[in-house]
Amino acid sequence: MIDVLFNHIQDKVSLTAADKETIQSFFTPKKLRKRQYLLQEGQVCKHLSFVAKGLLRTYNVDEKGLEHMSVFGWEGWWISDFNSFLSGDPAIFNIDAIEDSELLLISYDDYENLTLRVPIMDRYFRMLYQNSIVTKERRLMSSITHTAQEKYLKLAESNPEILERIPQNMIASYLGIAPETLSRIRKNLVAKK
Repeated sequence: MIDVLFNHIQDKVSLTAADKETIQSFFTPKKLRKRQYLLQEGQVCKHLSFVAKGLLRTYNVDEKGLEHMSVFGWEGWWISDFNSFLSGDPAIFNIDAIEDSELLLISYDDYENLTLRVPIMDRYFRMLYQNSIVTKERRLMSSITHTAQEKYLKLAESNPEILERIPQNMIASYLGIAPETLSRIRKNLVAKK
């Protein structure tokens, strides 16, 4: 499990053998069964979670009981309610497993200590945060300026393999469209081929 994390880190920064040994000491493994919660709205998020295997989702539920997907996290992704993790405020998101999953967890204190003991990890996390901001800006702009079909096509182009693992109703929620609209889009795209 830890090798998946090391590979992800080394895609962005270089690690020594000593760095790896220190990094490993800060993480705790956790397994989730399909549909099991990692975090529920109202709890304080105590960990950043690295997905070594499986698929999770971050979402909230509105007053009508409708789920609104925010993020999907699969192998090589980090997942958390970041505001809650950083501030200690109650989480506004639920996080649960779409598939059986294996995670590596790090607490806030361990995260802070890790970045002090292995300074290259501070750079690694900064790169992740920068990429996350850019991704969220693009997603926001897409939700404002693109049609439902354009949003689906962009998602399919950037993550084709993941679409096969996520139920259609969750994809529709993530795109901010009705499941029936997504069905029509997919049907029309198949008919055009």
